[in-house]
Amino acid sequence: MKIAIGSDSYGFALKEAVKKHLDSLGYVYHDYGIRNADEGTPYYNTADEVAKQIVTHKFDCGILVCGTGMGMLIIANKHRGIYAAICENTFAAEKSRSINNSNILTLGGMITDESTAKDIVDVWLKTEFTEGWEPSIQKWLKNSMDDISTIEGEQFIS
Repeated sequence: MKIAIGSDSYGFALKEAVKKHLDSLGYVYHDYGIRNADEGTPYYNTADEVAKQIVTHKFDCGILVCGTGMGMLIIANKHRGIYAAICENTFAAEKSRSINNSNILTLGGMITDESTAKDIVDVWLKTEFTEGWEPSIQKWLKNSMDDISTIEGEQFIS
């Protein structure tokens, strides 16, 4: 699994902790965010770049970290086929994947501590779409992605 990752200055420290954690687990990632906490790249540029990497299938998923996780979430979700989810606990991480098929995890550097973030990342990366649901719900969830794609087609120009 290839991961695109990025942050702004408010999420930099947590992003760096997440990168070390990904290293320890053997994941392949590329950092599209800032390289030091003083760098001034706006959060929306980083979120846009990470989302583009996933839409073009250069990466399988993404992790974005800003102050609250909300700014990155808003920008990433402007892209067709991106399902970004802010997760502040492991339950939300699991459900964002198993129900909503999220492909970008957003975290808040001002909100989430390093230990919790590592747990969230672990659950999010390991959970598969429809995992843990009975067959009839799995079928419904998979079919829902077609309906969502239709809605996206009506809303997105490109």
